[in-house]
Amino acid sequence: MPPATSPADAPAADSAWPRLGQQTQDGRTWAVAGGRWTTLAMSSRPAWEALAKSLSALPPEADRAWDLRPIEQLDHIGAQLLWDHWRHEWPATLELLPQHRAVLDQVAQFTVATPDEPAKSLPDRVREFAHHGPRAMVVMRDFVGLIGQLALDLCTLARAPHRAPWRDFSGHLYQFGATALHITALVGLLIGVVLAYLISQQLRQYGAETFVVNILGLSLIRELGPVLAAVLIAGRSGSAITAQIGVMRVTEELDAMRVMGIPHGFRLVMPRVLALAIAMPLISLWTSMAALAGGMLAANAALDISPSYFLSALPRAVPISNVWLATAKSAVFGVLIALIGCYFGMKVKPNTESLGRGTTSSVVTSITAVILVDALFAVLFKGIGFRG
Repeated sequence: MPPATSPADAPAADSAWPRLGQQTQDGRTWAVAGGRWTTLAMSSRPAWEALAKSLSALPPEADRAWDLRPIEQLDHIGAQLLWDHWRHEWPATLELLPQHRAVLDQVAQFTVATPDEPAKSLPDRVREFAHHGPRAMVVMRDFVGLIGQLALDLCTLARAPHRAPWRDFSGHLYQFGATALHITALVGLLIGVVLAYLISQQLRQYGAETFVVNILGLSLIRELGPVLAAVLIAGRSGSAITAQIGVMRVTEELDAMRVMGIPHGFRLVMPRVLALAIAMPLISLWTSMAALAGGMLAANAALDISPSYFLSALPRAVPISNVWLATAKSAVFGVLIALIGCYFGMKVKPNTESLGRGTTSSVVTSITAVILVDALFAVLFKGIGFRG
């Protein structure tokens, strides 16, 4: 065994600092520890950094012997540090004083190795991914749950119509529908005028002025009317839904409803979804009519196409199936806008900053969803509504 001397190859700035070095004797490498391995001695940052560097330079190996006799003082913290460095196993060769052996024996006795976690099953992994996975997965999970709760609430409404909040439904129907007629009509009228003037400039070059009715009819009734109305309603009513429910979250009205046993879905979500699902197709038709009126006036002014000819040629140019398609598409838009507004309203935290952020996210998400669904409808029904 090596002589009981302090390690010469690991000098320290203070003799009280814990030290660790190595020396070779008879072809065998010995790790020699010295100084004070106590909490007080290791509390100095330079001492701790030097000790950590020495420990990392001497990883535990099967053929390495340890000599702890030069240690002046050893407490439970120092013993725990050595025991952890040895990976909770005694070295094959160890020289130390009896009092240090007692401290190490106590640490080794009461140190319990952390058991390995059992392997996770597939349902556990799916559940963990759903709860802690990407943000999109969490949003999808919550949104699907909201749709499921709406389906259950509709079944409850069918079983007991007298329990439905009809007063809230009528109020939302008026707020989302009647109060939006003027702004949608104005925007639709202007869009129709602009579109008719742009189309007339191109059709005049080819002498095909009469086809302005076909282009305006199909584009406004089938696509632009429903999408334009949905974008306006998303910015107007979708933000209002999020703000209303978000304010209820800030003022703790949602918590009070839960305490009183009033279901949020039946009293808050379902009336808004039903009201917007009914109002959205009507607003879409109203917007398309206003846009056609603007296009008719612009066509009369730019191409000398009389309103009587415009009205008589419109049914021949636009099959009635386009109206049904636009109506069905607008109902889907209304349900989506209401659900997205309610979802972000429910997710608002009880502070004003979260309320503003939720309202903005609601409008952006609603408009994006409207455009995506409109593209899906265009692909699925590309062969419907066109004359051969």
